[in-house]
Amino acid sequence: MNVPEIKDSASPYAAAVKPLKLGLSLLFMAAVAVFTGVQASGLSMTMVIAAVFGAYMAMNIGANDVANNVGPAVGARAITLAQAIVIAGVFEALGALIAGGDVVGTIKSGIIDPAHVGSTTTFVWLMMAALLAGALWLNLATWAGAPVSTTHSIVGAVLGAGVAASGWDVANWSKMSQIVASWVVSPLFGGIIAAAILYAIKRYIVYQADLMAAARRVVPILLGLMAWAFVSYLLLKGLKHLFSVPFMAAVFVGAGAGTVTYVVMLRRYAQREHLLGNDRESLNRLFTVPLMFAAALLSFAHGSNDVANAIGPLAAIHDTLSTAHIGTSARVPFWIMLMGALGLSIGLALYGPRVIRTVGSEITEIDPLRAYCIAMSAAITVIIASQLGLPISTTHVAIGAVFGVGFLREYLKANYARILLEIREHHHAQDAGHDEVEAFIERFEAASIEDKGRMLKELKQRTKTGVSAISNQERKQLRKVHQKNLVKRSVVLRIVAAWIITVPASALMAAVIFFTIRGALLP
Repeated sequence: MNVPEIKDSASPYAAAVKPLKLGLSLLFMAAVAVFTGVQASGLSMTMVIAAVFGAYMAMNIGANDVANNVGPAVGARAITLAQAIVIAGVFEALGALIAGGDVVGTIKSGIIDPAHVGSTTTFVWLMMAALLAGALWLNLATWAGAPVSTTHSIVGAVLGAGVAASGWDVANWSKMSQIVASWVVSPLFGGIIAAAILYAIKRYIVYQADLMAAARRVVPILLGLMAWAFVSYLLLKGLKHLFSVPFMAAVFVGAGAGTVTYVVMLRRYAQREHLLGNDRESLNRLFTVPLMFAAALLSFAHGSNDVANAIGPLAAIHDTLSTAHIGTSARVPFWIMLMGALGLSIGLALYGPRVIRTVGSEITEIDPLRAYCIAMSAAITVIIASQLGLPISTTHVAIGAVFGVGFLREYLKANYARILLEIREHHHAQDAGHDEVEAFIERFEAASIEDKGRMLKELKQRTKTGVSAISNQERKQLRKVHQKNLVKRSVVLRIVAAWIITVPASALMAAVIFFTIRGALLP
């Protein structure tokens, strides 16, 4: 697969600007240090150092996690890399500033009990260690081109630093078991839903004889469902810090938006019928603009929620230093939220393309139709999980959706190739000529899915022996060929390995950093 616009990070130009990227990163962190010194002048130098760690964390969240929102659209060439960076950067920042909330929990996911932490000083050191360790792990994952969960990174870091500070009893192990479960639940849900949506699209549009006639009937429904899913997703997740919306109310509001979208798109396609060609490229163009909206909404929701992974520990440090008390929640000063929002956007702009390339093109080939399935899967999975109370990682959901799309394509390609081979073997057994075989296959490939089934049934009925079957060994060889072409196993293994070691790796790093900080600051 070849997607030139998202391979910039491998170009000589990109190598030349690496020092510039590093310089801009250091300049941002230096500006944060100076600004924090002015804003929190009554606090110790510890707050300044913690703010730098928080800025570093925010940049790494932007570099790694935001790719899941825009990577599929970029890989599908629905938007360019530059457009993706602008859209995601703006909406990530808006999500953080508008809907990020003014109060955050001091302990991410309740993973440790602050009552077990000995003193406020120890708590501050613990949070500083967690911020730095989570950021370092994300930095390593971004360098390797592996999209990982930023929530898991900070949770593992808080766990490791907490255990180092106060022993094993400080940890909430039942919460940890839920997080481990999310490693399986999230990609499984994402993959199954994305594959189901793609299969439905193929059956009711792609496999129909008149592709665009089918598209004019079905695509308005798909876009209506997209509007429903994303409005519901935005109300349940993206705006939850501003106001609480009951699940059913969000679903009904989303349904209203979906109905309006369906009616508008149905009329639009009816008016532009003469402009639509009967080919896959014309079908893909119908999803380009919706994918731009999807990238914007996903980025807004991500910014409103995951900025807390950077500013939550920092707000906890600020609150603890200000009040000399360890609380379960802390108010977020606007300047801390602004720093987190800017960090997300700067990290995305400077270092995001590497992970965007992994998500958009290195796992499997993505077109606008498949990118639609991935975006829909992310939204629907979050809606279902929020109602069922299931622990999920949006990163794992999005990447699982990419896996699901790729593996479904492998199965369908291998199955179709097997059917064609069996057709050829059947005609060979009946001593049919080459022209007759090719004519039948040409009619078969042009037929709708219903007609294909009828043709195969008639073919079997015309012979006593039935359609010849290929051997199991031939099936395995055929499947391996298509798997190699459609899904890159090396990338899948790299990503899954990074998922598995994220929590223990960030925990170990945080423990080492905590002991280092304590050793340096103890009198």
